[in-house]
Amino acid sequence: MREHLDQTDRRLVKLLSQDAQAGVNRLAEKMAISVPTVRSRLRNLLDRNLIKIVGLLNLTERPELISAIVGINAQGRGRALEIARRIAELPFVNSASVVTGRFDIIVDVTVAGDIADLYRITSELIPGVGEVGEIVRSETFVVMASCNRWVSLPDGCWSDGVEPPARKEPA
Repeated sequence: MREHLDQTDRRLVKLLSQDAQAGVNRLAEKMAISVPTVRSRLRNLLDRNLIKIVGLLNLTERPELISAIVGINAQGRGRALEIARRIAELPFVNSASVVTGRFDIIVDVTVAGDIADLYRITSELIPGVGEVGEIVRSETFVVMASCNRWVSLPDGCWSDGVEPPARKEPA
């Protein structure tokens, strides 16, 4: 069972969400607790993989990036979470979530490239994580405009050595 954060940890996370550049001295001052306590709690949250401190990119200001949401219907026989975990490990994927509604899994994708790159990711990479027939269908929604859309760039964006799959030549 997941444990709940106490009031102090929730306040620390809230302050970091507002300004992750705040140092432990400033955080301790705002929280009216000691610097060693802030440092210890921060280290504990990081070690338990409850928070991650990253730089976020304002996606609305980056025309060279394509953002898309992919809805997936899966015949996973109770394995939707396992399929989502495999999808989440793919390059260009920000997140994969098991959801309620008409889709079983929703995938958030960011691509540095053109629409053909997005097509290869949604038609080859994502379906390739499942066994034959496991991913029944998908529907891709390209984000045309968004408000307050800040993202952490997924693996694969901006030349970190991971490229979209090569185009398959027709047989």
